[in-house]
Amino acid sequence: MNNPKIIGLNETDCAQISAKLNILLANYSLFYQNTRGAHWNIKGEKFFTLHPKFEELYNNLFIKIDEIAERILTLGHTPNHNYSEYLTQSTVAESKEVSDADKAVENILASFKTVIDLQRDLLEVTEKAGDEGTNSQMSDYITEQEKEVWMYNSFLGK
Repeated sequence: MNNPKIIGLNETDCAQISAKLNILLANYSLFYQNTRGAHWNIKGEKFFTLHPKFEELYNNLFIKIDEIAERILTLGHTPNHNYSEYLTQSTVAESKEVSDADKAVENILASFKTVIDLQRDLLEVTEKAGDEGTNSQMSDYITEQEKEVWMYNSFLGK
């Protein structure tokens, strides 16, 4: 594709950034599915608090998944779409803890840590490449997610 040339980026940089974005996409996809599982299966006295919060989160993750895939396309590459690939690329693991409130929130916090770390790594690469589009996207995600981490930690009393 000619996208890298048209948007003024180096093709090699775009390939490297797209590869990292595909890893981020895999992690977001597992994070999304785990959150849906928690939304569907949460039980107990915290149900009415967490059920809508988890739905809000997985809807937000769904939007980010689409935005990341579209950024990969913008950079002239193809986003991965198979869960089999996601499972091999993701460091966010499939969650088995979806009914217990505290364990579900701890899993969400661990997933946030993973994606925030990946996004920070992307910031370094995109800054060197002059890729302001991806850089801005990752920066916006981090700002939003740091607040979410604070809120979920507060829920746990930490």
